[in-house]
Amino acid sequence: MTIQEIKNDMKLHMGAIATIKCSLGRNKYEKYNVKIKEIYNNIFLVELLESNGIVKSFSYSDIITKTIKINY
Repeated sequence: MTIQEIKNDMKLHMGAIATIKCSLGRNKYEKYNVKIKEIYNNIFLVELLESNGIVKSFSYSDIITKTIKINY
């Protein structure tokens, strides 16, 4: 999977609700329910649904290296 394929997939799901699972290392994970907010050249922004509008950013390389997993 390339960065361009990931960007195109993100554009299709812009504004949609997704689940992101982040690897923290040593079999530790964080799971977020998010809304895909903005897409840029190197990163994308998501808004956490459980909190008061907190925004997190991730890079497309995080998906390629499997540091995070996104389920739409």
